[in-house]
Amino acid sequence: MTIYQTLLEDDFARLHPMLQQRYALPVDEPFFAQGVMHQIKSGAKWMRPFYTLAAKMRFLFPESGEDVPFTISNTCRVLPSGELEVLWERTFYFPQKPRHFDARMTIDPIQKIVKDYLGTPALFYSDLHFTVTRAGTLVIRSGKQRFVLSCFECPMPRLLEGRVIVEEGFDESKNVFTIHVSIHNPFIGRLMMYAGEFTQQSK
Repeated sequence: MTIYQTLLEDDFARLHPMLQQRYALPVDEPFFAQGVMHQIKSGAKWMRPFYTLAAKMRFLFPESGEDVPFTISNTCRVLPSGELEVLWERTFYFPQKPRHFDARMTIDPIQKIVKDYLGTPALFYSDLHFTVTRAGTLVIRSGKQRFVLSCFECPMPRLLEGRVIVEEGFDESKNVFTIHVSIHNPFIGRLMMYAGEFTQQSK
């Protein structure tokens, strides 16, 4: 089983069948899709130095836009430890330059969380909690977070956390996957939001 099947157990079967297929992710068989982000919103302009640094590490970025083409690739691979890891690679094709948003996910089957390292190299870490709605959509919410400084990690104060909510579904009328991501800080406000749709493609 993949990490998401292991994590969700019986709830995995409650996902929309197309989401079950999307998150099956056999080892070394990437899921690749293309689509459009109908809306992308970055954060406050005064945070641009942070976004500029984050963009270099393939994390957040300063641009906002509408109807931005993008691609997503998910690859499950076996680590030297024998643990399964899923690599997330998202590319947003803005007119000026492409931007990237990478992540590496493994699971803690005891705590029932996904362990998410954000950026390349990793800049932040977050626990992720996965749930399935009655409609068969996948909802992901962030938990505890840490700063990642090379081999060191330190807890992030709650006032600095980027609280994440992700909703991923499948629109049968349009035959597309749908995605809505919100990253919000209780003190600063919006850090990033994007919403769009995509379809699986042969890579």
